[in-house]
Amino acid sequence: MLKELLGLFRTDDPLARMGEDFGTMLDLSHGLTVRAGRVLLEEPSQGDDRKEIRKSDVQINKLERKIRKQVIARLTLGTDAGAVTYCLLLMSIVKDVERIGDYAKNLAEIHHEGGGPVPDDANGAELRAIRGLVEGTFGSVHEVFVSSDSVTATGLIKDGRKTNRRCDRLIKMVAGSAYDAATTTSLVLGARYYKRIESHLLNVLSGVVMPLHKLDYYDERVLDPDIGK
Repeated sequence: MLKELLGLFRTDDPLARMGEDFGTMLDLSHGLTVRAGRVLLEEPSQGDDRKEIRKSDVQINKLERKIRKQVIARLTLGTDAGAVTYCLLLMSIVKDVERIGDYAKNLAEIHHEGGGPVPDDANGAELRAIRGLVEGTFGSVHEVFVSSDSVTATGLIKDGRKTNRRCDRLIKMVAGSAYDAATTTSLVLGARYYKRIESHLLNVLSGVVMPLHKLDYYDERVLDPDIGK
């Protein structure tokens, strides 16, 4: 699907602008997620940090509205059937990137919402490992999307689902612990928000490997053609 979409981007200025705007959204949300991880796990948030994080989130929201407006204009003015499919794809996945910005902002606000320092123990180490995995996925998504690399996208989706299960296990571990309320808040919300960021990244990647009507659904037979043989 994406190969045809990218072909249209290269030959049609309106679609090319949509693609460029979407790439900018991805880059902004990636930077926002990395910065939010530093705020939660490395350094206390200062007023300037929160201001810059909110500014990036506003930019992402504006780009989402811009792309959706471009898509609606394109469809309203009429276009070929193939371009309709790709416009609908973009309309779907820009929402995922916008939601990533929201969850990254939530990460950066955990300490200001009652969360405490993340402990230097096994559970804290697991949250830091999850952060690394999510940021690792994010670091690959833009290039994979632009190149329509279905092999890499499939591998990232499989790995991302494992990361999400690690988030669930961490929450269960924390629920059975004796942490104080502030520490519990940071660990549970950190795991939850990273899971949501990863899930929305996987939705974007699903646009590389899944047909339009199956976006957000990871059909095992598509991810692994040997299943059922």
